[in-house]
Formats: sequence, C-alpha cells, structure tokens
Amino acid sequence: MPLFSLEDLEAAHTTVKQFVPETPCYAWPLLKERSGVDVFVKHENHTPTGSFKARGGFTYVDALMKSAQKPTGLVTATRGNHGQSVALGASRNGVPSYIVVPEGNSLEKNAAMRAFGANVIIAGKDFDESRVVAQQLQEKHGYHMVPPFHENIVKGVSTYALELYRAVADLDVVYVPIGMGSGICSLITVRDLLGLKTKIIGVTAENAAAFALSFKAGKAIQTDTANTFADGMACRDPQAQPLEIILKGAEDVVSVSEAQIAEAMAAYYKDTHNLAEGAGAAPLAGLMANKHNLQGKRAGVILTGGNIDLTTFLSVMNTHLQATGELAPA
Repeated sequence: MPLFSLEDLEAAHTTVKQFVPETPCYAWPLLKERSGVDVFVKHENHTPTGSFKARGGFTYVDALMKSAQKPTGLVTATRGNHGQSVALGASRNGVPSYIVVPEGNSLEKNAAMRAFGANVIIAGKDFDESRVVAQQLQEKHGYHMVPPFHENIVKGVSTYALELYRAVADLDVVYVPIGMGSGICSLITVRDLLGLKTKIIGVTAENAAAFALSFKAGKAIQTDTANTFADGMACRDPQAQPLEIILKGAEDVVSVSEAQIAEAMAAYYKDTHNLAEGAGAAPLAGLMANKHNLQGKRAGVILTGGNIDLTTFLSVMNTHLQATGELAPA
C-alpha cells in the first residue's frame, strides 16, 4: 500500500504552496551538450530554505498542529536542511524548536537554523550520534521528536515529485540523492500513484554508501563512518521503512566519488550558474557516470539544495580545478 493517496497529496500540495511556490524545472542546453542526454533539472535549491526539505518539515508540523496535540517543543537531529524546515514550521506555529547538529557541522547552516528560530545544540560526532542526543532530549523534557522519515514528511516532499512528473512528460529515469530516504521514496510513491514507468535511481556518496550497500544486499547494512563533504548524504544507518520502499521501487542505487560530486558541482555552476551543495549535485554525478547508457533518454535530476558553506565550496572547487588543470596550484 502507498504511504498516502493521490487525493491526500493534492491536499498537501495546496498547503505547501502557501510557503513553497512551485520550483522551476529547466532543461539547460549546456548540460545536454555536456552529457548528450535530455536532462531536466528540478530546482529544489529555489525554495525559501534553499532545499527540498522545506516541504517535508512544513507539512509535518502543520499536520501536528492540526491534530490538536500541540507540543511544548520540537526536537530533531539534522545536518541542516531538515532542521531549517522544522525550525520554520515551529516558529510559524509559536512552538520552540531544539535542533541537534554534529560537531563540525556547517556554520552557515547552523546560522540559518538560528535565523529561522531554532535553538541549535551541537552534540555528537556525526548525524547518527546527534540523533541519539535528540532522543535523550525528547525523553528528558517531553519534547515532540520530529523524525527524519515519516509519512507526513514524505507527503510534503512528494509535492516536488508531483510537480516534476506533471511538468515533464515521459521521463525515462530520475536520479535523486539518498540521505535518510524521503526524496527517493517520494519519487517512487508518486510515480506509482500516477501509474508511470519512470525508473528511479538513488545516488549515495562512496564515503557514505550505506544505502547502496543495503540495496545490493537486500537488507540494512550499516557503515562505521560517513565522511563525505556532501553532508546531506552522510548516513551510515539506513532505517527500515525507507529501505523497504527503496528495495521494492528503485531501479538501482549507485555511489559516486567525492571527485565526481565536485565535478557535478562545477558543471552546475558553469552550465547554469546555480550553486549546488554536494548532495544536490550527486544526481548529476550519477547521471554523468552512466551517460553512455542514457543517450536518447529523457532524464530528471533533483538539485535538492544549494546550502553549502562558502569555505567548503571554495575548497572543493579549488581541489577540483587543480585536478583538472583549470587552475594552477597555489
């Protein structure tokens, strides 16, 4: 059974549009020239928080408030984009939010969450450790724990999938990054609700390949680390519910290297003058790695966000340009 009905999704889209106007979907000529593929970019970097996550957090908090179970506070763990959406939904409803981020998290994402009204708590060496701290805060203070994956979060995120499928007819394949799974599960769920045949390819970082390993094994495989600059994909502990949907509905889950992600970030900047964070560029990296098998196809890529620290972006681009010979070593 799908997580929700098409009628429920349409209602969620009406709610989401109050805050997140429909994002553009462009076929950039230079990307086609680069890849040889008809590439359609869904620009989720153009939401009010700079990420697709705005849709899910907003929908989750809206449903929570309508259920008459107004909490004393919301708590969640994040690397940034999920936290911004929760903070925004909480502040719009007059509820405090407590966002746990790992040590060394993006300073600019931390600042953005604070600007949206969050109390940012730095604890844990990575996302999975931060999630444990968030659970402890929930138990100690009675806050409502906002999970990274939930039916209402996927329903909100699915509004971008609905927009994409209706904007571009007959997509052969869509590439999407996997963090905790809401994005790829939304594309699978909406595809099935609309009765489409589009193949869905999930993309992970080679340094955070838990979902790719799990897909190939047919069961959850944890990794010891998730050390990638593409922090939106830095998951080492796949959760059961999204993995089940991915195993049933995805065509494949592939991994791309840090260098391939950097190359895709550079391509986005050169060909479209859009800034893509690592996870946002990963789908294009996955497509480019398989471009020889996609000639003559219509492919979608989800540019899930553009929230990358300036220093990180400059460092990644400097390394990439030196490696390609476009920039002489300092």
